[in-house]
Amino acid sequence: MKVLWFSNTPAGGNEILKAGGTRGGWLSSLDKALCDKVKLSVAFYFARFAEPFTHNGVSYFPICKKNWKLNIIRKNLFGGFIDQEDLSIYLDIINRVQPDIIHIHGSENPFGCIVGKTDIHVVLSIQGICTVYTHKYFSGIESRYASLNNKDFRSPYTWIFNKSYNYQYRNVFLRYPKIEQRSLADCKYIIGRTDWDRRVSRILAPKSVYFHNDEILRDPFYQNEWNYHNNRKIVIHSTIGETLFKGFETICQTVHELKKIGIDAEWRVAGITERDLLNKVVKKRLKDTYPGSGLVLLGNLYEHDLVDKMLEADIFVMPSHIENSPNSLCEAMILGMPCITTLAGGSSSLLKDKEEGLVIQDGDPWSMAGAIMELHHNPEIAAYYGSNARKRAMFRHNPSKIVSDLLDIYHQIGDKNEISL
Repeated sequence: MKVLWFSNTPAGGNEILKAGGTRGGWLSSLDKALCDKVKLSVAFYFARFAEPFTHNGVSYFPICKKNWKLNIIRKNLFGGFIDQEDLSIYLDIINRVQPDIIHIHGSENPFGCIVGKTDIHVVLSIQGICTVYTHKYFSGIESRYASLNNKDFRSPYTWIFNKSYNYQYRNVFLRYPKIEQRSLADCKYIIGRTDWDRRVSRILAPKSVYFHNDEILRDPFYQNEWNYHNNRKIVIHSTIGETLFKGFETICQTVHELKKIGIDAEWRVAGITERDLLNKVVKKRLKDTYPGSGLVLLGNLYEHDLVDKMLEADIFVMPSHIENSPNSLCEAMILGMPCITTLAGGSSSLLKDKEEGLVIQDGDPWSMAGAIMELHHNPEIAAYYGSNARKRAMFRHNPSKIVSDLLDIYHQIGDKNEISL
């Protein structure tokens, strides 16, 4: 079977391109697990020109339009959009590969315009759902604090290179839902992972058949296991992105509340640095309640360094206001860490409250601080939750099962008989 992916990352091709970054590791893992089961090709946008290439039996098609340097500036100044040239590029790759199945990873990306433009079966995997993310965008930080009118954050660099949350909301989160909704409206086949994405897709993609398929995590998370180590102070870990609705302000508020009652806590946050705009926005929003101590911003970490930091911690917290199936929570669960997650999007499909961890309301630093103290004062219960979480995650993220399920989905879609809704 020939399968063509359209992806927002190079997947396993990054080993050749050396593009850097830490995003999309699960797609690289799936790429490696699937490459000897099907004839796989991967198409993806790439910032600079690169010829198509083959690596480990997989064909890679970097998409880079002519005058790529000018296109990068244009995108950052005026927002990305898909024109006829983009669609022509996609169709040309399809014509070269002649796949049996086209698999689009992500409903929010531009590749969805392929739906209805080819006779080949197209299946779309939901990662996040931009339509809902837009609705929740300002859940933690009011829009006035994310505005470009905050002169403290204005500079030619931040304006040109898309570092403003005002820009992100206007040119991404107000535009991509329209692209997403058009793609989903006519999509026949959807792959998802949670009750949340299943329910939302029943509304946005009412003509589609829904399949469940979980994600393969990065190798080091399977190979390590958390152990209780009785730190002198409470060490908490979160892995989040530099996005407004990821709950960074709730982390900062919770550190403040813990300090107020005399708790010696250190909260380490991977994915954020001191100089990031998100940190500056949250500082401005919280004013005197922004923690003067106890908050350690680690920045982006490669997977082995990230695992090491997580294993050092006592508790993992996923603080987002909206998510689908956050890999950060899945990674903490498979390590066996005591976990706290907000009830955001699909998180309740991943972790059972009071069985595999604690589930709390998003945006509530008092409840979050109380949940941290609950686990800290009950280490046996915390370890029990972590053990249960690891068992659940090891089953859910079993690579052999995931590949087998995905191949079954491909074969069902490729069947000439129509699949009933």
